[in-house]
Amino acid sequence: MGVAKFERFFRVAASLDVDKDDLKRYQEFVYEKLYDLLLMGQATAKANHRDVLEPWDLPITKGLQERMNDFRKIDAEVELEPILQYLAARPPLDVVLSEEAEARLVPIVGGISLALALTFKTLDPAVKNPATEHWDRAKRIFDLLL
Repeated sequence: MGVAKFERFFRVAASLDVDKDDLKRYQEFVYEKLYDLLLMGQATAKANHRDVLEPWDLPITKGLQERMNDFRKIDAEVELEPILQYLAARPPLDVVLSEEAEARLVPIVGGISLALALTFKTLDPAVKNPATEHWDRAKRIFDLLL
């Protein structure tokens, strides 16, 4: 992943200074949260007797949808989408993703990324470089919601 673009994204998104040491935590965080959403989408598809996960199966909240929209604006400046395609890779599921659902993965990862950056600032408005405690708190918050 392009460390410079990763760093720039967090600077633009929430005036945060992250470094390559944060990159591993970020990748694990995004991968886990995306997988959580896909598992819930899989459950919805299976409950509706389908083996294909459609976009409407994914539990996209109003807040996540808004962050996805906000991410599109930031991405025009940062050009992070090619990197997020890598992060949108996922473990195998018991269902197949439709083309439309697959196309939503990068915007979802972008929305999760933006929500994470904004969560750091919400937890500690003065934070410049998120420490381990910030990452742990953010993860606990997301685990409560996703």
